[in-house]
Amino acid sequence: MYSGTVTLKKGEGRTLKVGGMWVYDNEIAGITGSFQNGDMVNIVDFDGYFLGYGFINTRSKITVRLMSRDRGAVIDDAFLEMRVRNAWEYRRQTVDTTSCRLVFGEADFLPGLVIDKFSDCLVVESLALGIDRLKLTVIDALKKVLAEDGIQIRGVYERSDAKVRLQEGMERYKGFIGDPFDTKVEILENGVRYLVDIQDGQKTGFFLDQKYNRAAIQKLCPGKRVLDCFTHTGSFALNAGIAGAAEVLGVDASELGIAQARENAALNRLEDRVSFCCADVFELLPKLEQDGETYDVVILDPPAFTKSRSTVKNAVKGYREINLRGMKLVKNGGFLATCSCSHFMDPELFAKTIREAARSAHRRLRQVEFRTQAPDHPILWAADESYYLKFYIFQVLEER
Repeated sequence: MYSGTVTLKKGEGRTLKVGGMWVYDNEIAGITGSFQNGDMVNIVDFDGYFLGYGFINTRSKITVRLMSRDRGAVIDDAFLEMRVRNAWEYRRQTVDTTSCRLVFGEADFLPGLVIDKFSDCLVVESLALGIDRLKLTVIDALKKVLAEDGIQIRGVYERSDAKVRLQEGMERYKGFIGDPFDTKVEILENGVRYLVDIQDGQKTGFFLDQKYNRAAIQKLCPGKRVLDCFTHTGSFALNAGIAGAAEVLGVDASELGIAQARENAALNRLEDRVSFCCADVFELLPKLEQDGETYDVVILDPPAFTKSRSTVKNAVKGYREINLRGMKLVKNGGFLATCSCSHFMDPELFAKTIREAARSAHRRLRQVEFRTQAPDHPILWAADESYYLKFYIFQVLEER
């Protein structure tokens, strides 16, 4: 159908053929026909067998991102609206949609595009050249679909300022799509109120993927002393506070994050029980241990220590260190919630790292539960990049 055709090498495209969404540059035997980067092309196997349609960008290691495997598909406005409808219907059935991720890139078959809904505002992140050309059409379709359910969108803000855009040959950008509006947006999640800074906050402004993991720690916290490390804008700390914790300390290295966390504590009238300090967690945990501090619940929600395979070894050291220090601060019989949001820190390696930390800390772990990202960040099997968040809750026991 399209003038450009990408032909795979013999024996390549294994991931694509079992349900993946990407074709890498080293899998391609040749490209024929006329095209510009960002155009739709045909994808065929070495023998000419049709595999699908996708966006091409020869400047990116991910040279083609799949849009459809259906030979009869026409990638037009109606097709994009169908994708959006499917994404919204899935979320209506699986999550609280007051604030949620509406589009999660490849896992919603809209590769390179992320759209979060915070109350009545949308935040858009476009990370691939092909989808960047279609983002306004997708946004219009999304507004239409939401309006049919009585949801009127007040404003749209773009946060396409991630470094990964540079790898696609695109500039980093952020700004309003349409009329300006107040970019401090109040949301309600798990009974906790937050002011989300969608203009200057991290990523799209708030980490929606931990929604149900934050809810899971609430049952552990009534009457307890809680330490929340890498608190960002206070989300786990405030869930502990709202659940009735006696005392909560949230720690983060970002002064902006801590300022927002204190604002959120005031919003929930929790300032008397939930406090925050700006500090390097790696420096603070040994100091707390040295001072004899202990906690009923310790929460570790660090940023991704690795964003590539080449830095995994250093990441393992970081995860091992904070988990060891965290375990030593948990009272005997207390609880540790710990997670990794790095795709490259795979589940087996993360579990092994925690096991090693427990051995070094002379603690025994009893697993309470294992969780992943919220369902509005669906894990598409065969698209490994869509599975990134690993979240454990353990009871920590001294070796006796």
